[in-house]
Amino acid sequence: MTSTPAARTGDATLGKAADENFPVAPFFLPRAWRGDLMAVYGFARLVDDIGDGDLAPGGADAHHLGLEPEQSDDRLAMLDALETDLHRVFATTGQESHHPLLRNLRPTVRRRALTPEPFLGLIEANRQDQKIRRYGTYAELAAYCELSANPVGRLVLALTGTTSPERVRRSDAVCTALQIVEHLQDVAEDLERDRIYLPAEDMERFRVTEADLAAPSAGASVRALIAYEAQRASDLLDEGPPLVGSVDGRLKLLLAGFVGGGRSALTAISAAGFDVLPGPPKPTKPRLLREVGIVLRRARGER
Repeated sequence: MTSTPAARTGDATLGKAADENFPVAPFFLPRAWRGDLMAVYGFARLVDDIGDGDLAPGGADAHHLGLEPEQSDDRLAMLDALETDLHRVFATTGQESHHPLLRNLRPTVRRRALTPEPFLGLIEANRQDQKIRRYGTYAELAAYCELSANPVGRLVLALTGTTSPERVRRSDAVCTALQIVEHLQDVAEDLERDRIYLPAEDMERFRVTEADLAAPSAGASVRALIAYEAQRASDLLDEGPPLVGSVDGRLKLLLAGFVGGGRSALTAISAAGFDVLPGPPKPTKPRLLREVGIVLRRARGER
């Protein structure tokens, strides 16, 4: 059977799940969970691709959102159109969503009684990316992560019916950590896009300049800065085992995968001597599995 252009648009976005630091919807989850997680991932990936200018060529996404194909490069217009289409997902009457990934999201929203706030947060984070390219303090960066990362964890809890104030608090810490880890892996790539997610106050403390970040490899000061930020992420990931220990069954494995993914990425950064400038240090699958095992043991209170 020949796939439609709309299906190909969705498949290209969902195919990026394999490149993430953690399993998005692993095989051991119930089929319904996997479908719902991939629907949410598809939306989150689309938002990021619009914000980063990583959409597939040809303008299909713009067309689906009611814009002209040449408007694909107008990121703010694309994000506005995406928000309009998102509101159709939550509307009880009227026109259905135009983009195939949002049409795919609607059954999940209905089935799991999701609210629009986490999705709107992801869009707002990418709007912020178009306007703010440097962060003066860690507090400012954490506020950005509140929009760009924490909604994802909250959605996972909502999808699995396990939301509680304490779990949300721990999930927020883990998601902020995962966002910081991604920023550390992508320092060089982000700089090419004229973005720096290392707080200026920390760069000043370690005497790191933007020119230092543009070098082919990291000097001692940059490595010290990356090590400092990596430790900050590691401390946040310490909220992971208690979160994992608070749930049961296959959700325990999923959350352990998220936390273990962050831990294994930090291990890869450390193994590179905290030199992230030649390219993103990536964890190996055996390392990921080892870290997941460690998280599960700590969740049971073992050393």
